[in-house]
Amino acid sequence: MFAPVPGEATGFIGGYLFGVTKGFIYSSIGLSAGSLLNFLVGRFLGKKYVRRLIPVHYFDRFDTYLKHQGIVVIIIFFIFPGFPKDYLCLFLGLTTLPLKVFIILASIGRMPGTLMLCFQGAYLFEQNYLVLAILAALCIVCAFAAYRYRDSLYRWVDKFNHQNQKEKP
Repeated sequence: MFAPVPGEATGFIGGYLFGVTKGFIYSSIGLSAGSLLNFLVGRFLGKKYVRRLIPVHYFDRFDTYLKHQGIVVIIIFFIFPGFPKDYLCLFLGLTTLPLKVFIILASIGRMPGTLMLCFQGAYLFEQNYLVLAILAALCIVCAFAAYRYRDSLYRWVDKFNHQNQKEKP
């Protein structure tokens, strides 16, 4: 629940220590296992104990997003860098989200960021500072753009979900 090494750092450290491929695999396994552990804590300890760990405003915000945007927004939360994924996993354990769906979402959702961080760690190890700086700048631009246009992104996801709901019989 409280990681000694933040999840965002594991990809970078993995890339630095093991290279891109092995670092990505090891980091992905570790992040998926940690996410599963948090989910199970939420599922088995329930609202009584988990609500003490998650500030009320986070819980209410996540619950609203889950009800309105569903699985698509969960993927976005996992992809978005810096988002408190430990709290997200605890919260999702309180929902009726099936375990198999959670594992797929948590694993796949973390992969793009983990891969990018593995590249950054490997480039630092190789002392390829130019490519490292370009990747870091690209990540910062993407994070800024996602934050800056978050309302438009939420409207797009909402529109996408409404279209999918209309297509279902």
